[in-house]
Amino acid sequence: MKVKAVYINKPGEIATRLVDYPVKKDNEVLIKVDAAGICGSDIGAFRGTNPLVTYPRIIGHEVTGIVLETGKGMPEDIKQGDRVIVDPYIYCGHCYPCSVGRTNCCENLKVIGVHIDGAMQEVVAHPAHLIHKIPDNVPSEMAPLAEPLTIALHALHRAQLKAGEHVVIIGAGAIGLMAALSALRYHATPILVDIVDERLQYAQSLGVPYVVNSAKANVVEAVKDITQGTMAQVVVEASGANSAIRSTLDLASFAGRIAYTGWPKQETSLPTNLITFKELDLRGSRTSAGEFEEALQMLSTLNINPADIVSKVVTIDEVPEAVKELDQFPERHLKINVKFI
Repeated sequence: MKVKAVYINKPGEIATRLVDYPVKKDNEVLIKVDAAGICGSDIGAFRGTNPLVTYPRIIGHEVTGIVLETGKGMPEDIKQGDRVIVDPYIYCGHCYPCSVGRTNCCENLKVIGVHIDGAMQEVVAHPAHLIHKIPDNVPSEMAPLAEPLTIALHALHRAQLKAGEHVVIIGAGAIGLMAALSALRYHATPILVDIVDERLQYAQSLGVPYVVNSAKANVVEAVKDITQGTMAQVVVEASGANSAIRSTLDLASFAGRIAYTGWPKQETSLPTNLITFKELDLRGSRTSAGEFEEALQMLSTLNINPADIVSKVVTIDEVPEAVKELDQFPERHLKINVKFI
């Protein structure tokens, strides 16, 4: 028996094709996939710019579905027939980071769709302990948004954002926008920075109080004005641009905290004297660890309305063209999801 999957043979070559029906292990569940999200890492895999991706590769790590067969280690609140989202970060459980609960930093981490085949296929096997039950009121085609939301939440957690603080978020893509909206739910004040006016205007329409176009305005002066000279207690860098990474030191307040969640393609030089002078806390923020339940709850209660983030829904057969469109015109869509059923 065969199932349909989205397959990148090599950079620039993407198509749907039939692959073998998965055979699950005892500690895995079998999932009938009903929806998925197209992520920036999928675009990187298509472009050949993600050094962690090997080919050929089935893509997809923002994936939800229905449990067809159960497996050992499955959470107690999940049974056959339930809708679930997969946690795509497969950790070893034995190394030092795993031993202290930092499973996203596992020395042997395997991300589906990157290091190993992903789950953008009609039926998939996945570790039984790495699934989470989806609330009944979250539509299937919107539920994959919980995965990138965990990344936004992880950045805010790494920076220890508190109520009443200002947080500058650089990058108004899906993760940056969700970080800004989440900051509002934490009763903090987000300042969203990007170079695309349309994205900033859209963020304002969703309630983000301050936006700055870094191509048209002096961001440091704008933040100084908004914060009455204090600057931002927290800065989240979600673009990966080297210039943006460097600017975080200027945007942070004295004793400020910075979380780096964007992935730069080249090394960035930073003035360590400024880090010492301001006594800044610089923290990496890689994927997520333990944020799925909060993300699903936020979607369920509409603290984050998934319809505000997902701008287009396509079928599995339309994924190759959607990936090509996002590659060539990334500004056209905030988020494209895939509906299988």
